[in-house]
Amino acid sequence: MLLTFFSFLSSLLFSTTAPDWNTPYEKSKGTKTATYQECIDYYQRLDEAYSEIKMSAVGMTDAGKPLHTVVISTDGDFDPQSIHRKGKAVLLVQNGIHPGEPEGIDATMMLARDLMQNKKLKAQLDKVVLVIIPIYNVGGALNRNSHTRTNQNGPESYGFRGNARNLDLNRDFIKADSRNALTFATIFRTWDPEVFVDNHTSNGADYQYTMTLIPTQHNKLGGALGHLLKNSMLPALYKGMEKRKWPLVPYVNSRGELPESGIFGFMESPRYATGYTALYQTLGFVPETHMLKPFDQRVQSTYDLMLEFLDFTAKNVNNIRAARAKDRSAVRQQQEFVLNWAPDTTEFELLQFQGYEAKYKPSEVSGQSRLYYDRKAPFTRTVKFFDTFRPTITVKKPKAYIIPQAWHEVIARLEQNQVDLKRLTKDTVLTTEVYYITDYKTLPRPYEGHYLHTDVQVRQEQLPIQYFAGDYVVELNQISNRFLVETLEPQGLDSYFAWNFFDSILGQKEHFSAYVFEDLAAEYLKKDPKLKAALEEAKAKDPALAKSARAQLNFVYQNTPHFENTYLRYPVTRWQGGKLPVK
Repeated sequence: MLLTFFSFLSSLLFSTTAPDWNTPYEKSKGTKTATYQECIDYYQRLDEAYSEIKMSAVGMTDAGKPLHTVVISTDGDFDPQSIHRKGKAVLLVQNGIHPGEPEGIDATMMLARDLMQNKKLKAQLDKVVLVIIPIYNVGGALNRNSHTRTNQNGPESYGFRGNARNLDLNRDFIKADSRNALTFATIFRTWDPEVFVDNHTSNGADYQYTMTLIPTQHNKLGGALGHLLKNSMLPALYKGMEKRKWPLVPYVNSRGELPESGIFGFMESPRYATGYTALYQTLGFVPETHMLKPFDQRVQSTYDLMLEFLDFTAKNVNNIRAARAKDRSAVRQQQEFVLNWAPDTTEFELLQFQGYEAKYKPSEVSGQSRLYYDRKAPFTRTVKFFDTFRPTITVKKPKAYIIPQAWHEVIARLEQNQVDLKRLTKDTVLTTEVYYITDYKTLPRPYEGHYLHTDVQVRQEQLPIQYFAGDYVVELNQISNRFLVETLEPQGLDSYFAWNFFDSILGQKEHFSAYVFEDLAAEYLKKDPKLKAALEEAKAKDPALAKSARAQLNFVYQNTPHFENTYLRYPVTRWQGGKLPVK
């Protein structure tokens, strides 16, 4: 009986003991970052303790483990559509895309807890729902070490930049080679966030700042949101971080080793997280803490910056939503789209930049002159900041794109992005706008698993094309218009053509034997004076052609019905006509 009483007393004492909500980072006094399992377990505990928090496994990653979201919604509503109908904004925070840069992982764990336990902070969630991806690159987080971030000051150990397939996931948002990227597309398109934050750590020059920031490039974002970003949100973030004793500076993207020579805005193409999110009119940010600052300072500045994102979004939710609605309405009607940009070096802002003097001394390795930054010689200097970009390639949108069903890898990516697709209901011949690839350059070495094409040149023709029931029609009257144009136009910097999804059209399938074609070629030249004149003109302009019998035969061959008209013909065509037989 006495034993039973003491057991009861012990259980009562145990049950009233306050739970320990300190994170692994806090328990280590700022020297360690949470492991993948510690992170997931911590959020699971928050889910169990607070009805306002819901953790879900959304989809799979290349590591064979799920990708999680943690949603913090104070009214217990976890339905994205319902949340948007209520006029709330969604703030999506992603951590650990590069797990060797883990500040966001630890800062967001603390933030989620504090939002539940601090009434003043929690009040901001009346107008904002916070969605967290605890660790995006699960495979990289599991590949833990203490050495691969060679230039970084802590923590004691961390994850690896490459994922389970050794992909850099911050180059994968369009090509989506990873399961991670496919799952992210589902998360992003489902939650449709007004604001997106992707936490990182920098590399590069040494300077006084702990936190730098890459916002979505305002020209590329454009419209009302681009104006709000540049003239309202960024000034507020800079002012707020100044008050918190973490002065901000644009990400130090300089054209040389010395930042004082000028800083250039970062033009994030759609392969990058914020380049991708901009396609859907989302305000995107990449905080980049400085690699050489102590880990605890990097974590704290990340925590404070996320508070600033939350604060601005909560205070300006109506303005953000109104600007976004205006831009989304405009993009449905927009007729011309930009495929590539270049910095305008004639326009710049002046920044007061706090750096360290760059000096040189003999290298103890090579004996040659080497750069170092003298932290005993800080300075504040006026620096030019070039953050205006101009379009270099633009294209008018078609009424629709037609994609043969054979290109299923492209179709799968459109479906993952929740693009509205229709299908032809019968076999039919349609006269469409067709591109032929006339020139392109290809990287000599693989880049993220692909031999990327650049400087793509095209010519356009009107041709009758045979289509079949089940081929896809993508109408350009949806909020996905920017995504569609920038991926399906072959000259887009991160188009599916650039990423090799259509490379089989670049190989000629049929050829000729010269000794057989000689007589046939002679007959064509006799019967077609225009062809003979074109050959003579080409020979006059090109000495190499004039000296090569084979090249001359090939010239004739390419101008006869024997030459395959699918060679270099881009399979995605542009439809400008009337109604199509679709469902």
